[in-house]
Amino acid sequence: MLRLAEKYAGKPAAELPLLFQRILQNAIRDHYRRHKVRSLWTTLLSSFQNKDDEDHDPLDSLEIEDDANPFTGPAEYSERSQIMGIIEQGLAGLPTRQREAFLLRYWEELDVSETAKAMGCSEGSVKTHCSRATHSLAVFLKSRGVEL
Repeated sequence: MLRLAEKYAGKPAAELPLLFQRILQNAIRDHYRRHKVRSLWTTLLSSFQNKDDEDHDPLDSLEIEDDANPFTGPAEYSERSQIMGIIEQGLAGLPTRQREAFLLRYWEELDVSETAKAMGCSEGSVKTHCSRATHSLAVFLKSRGVEL
């Protein structure tokens, strides 16, 4: 009503009801538009909320990709990816059996007996291959300036 009085005081009385209806409709639309924009992020996160638990924080249920530390910055992320590339180069330079033993033992986290079964060799051979691979990788990484 105040908008009508402020902006359209000079209009004829016959036009005032239509102008009032238009001002009211626009105000209602503006209210719902603002409400929609302001509550967009909460409605997106509400799908994560458990219906029974009202104190549930939706950010607690989000998973962090690639086991990355959420507190590291871009510099740490870049450094990790560079070191990972160097390790992959070192693994590519290993003999096939050493690479296979190393990856099964330390990447796939199999124990010695499971690795021996997968490779079709004795447990002693697995230990030898892993030891040689570890030493070769350590020398390779040290030559590239990487100290873990």
